[in-house]
Amino acid sequence: MLKVLIVEDDPMVAEFNRRYLEKIEGYELVAIAPSVDDAINILNENKVHLILLDIYMPNKTGWDLLSKIRSNDKEVDIIVISAACDNESIQKALRFGVVDYLIKPFEFERFCTALQDYKADKSMIDKQTKLKQEDLDNQFFNKNHKSVQSLELPKGLTKNTLQFVWEKIKLMEISPFSTEELANEVGISRVSLRKYLNFMNDINILKTDIVYGTVGRPVYKHQLISSDEEIIKRYL
Repeated sequence: MLKVLIVEDDPMVAEFNRRYLEKIEGYELVAIAPSVDDAINILNENKVHLILLDIYMPNKTGWDLLSKIRSNDKEVDIIVISAACDNESIQKALRFGVVDYLIKPFEFERFCTALQDYKADKSMIDKQTKLKQEDLDNQFFNKNHKSVQSLELPKGLTKNTLQFVWEKIKLMEISPFSTEELANEVGISRVSLRKYLNFMNDINILKTDIVYGTVGRPVYKHQLISSDEEIIKRYL
């Protein structure tokens, strides 16, 4: 279980972030800190893997906390969640080594993608003592040196979410599943998920059948018909 600290001075925003975090499997909230000083005290007393960090706060800012963490060589990762969208702030965050940057306001799907990507990356590193160049390129630096033509995803779809949906579907192998069942596994809305399932139907990865019951609405059942990684990789 990955332990998370939310550093946010706005109680309403902090509560939204807390509720979002609760929906994503594999995370546990340690505390909500309304100030940098509170955050430092919590970090000194608790194990924290990830901080969801606001930048603009009274007295000391998120930059002060980042500087303190890095100077003390604390083993904790940072996802910035801020209204700051200027080039200087984003570049400064990257120099501090943040793993992601969410600009307020943002949708749950983007929040979910950030947390899922972080969990996947951390799991990959923790499980291996050595990584190949290909692993680093594909998993962390978004570089694929294979001679595969890159194709554009339809509007509204993201590569990270497609990758996560694909990984969940592969675990089901050839067992049929409903949109609702997969949505519960992935952690995104059924409306958003349908876009990815329709896309996979279009590229002949999935097939969809309508199952009629004795009562209620018919259920759409999806089933993997091709586990060819190269088809998906052309879109990632």
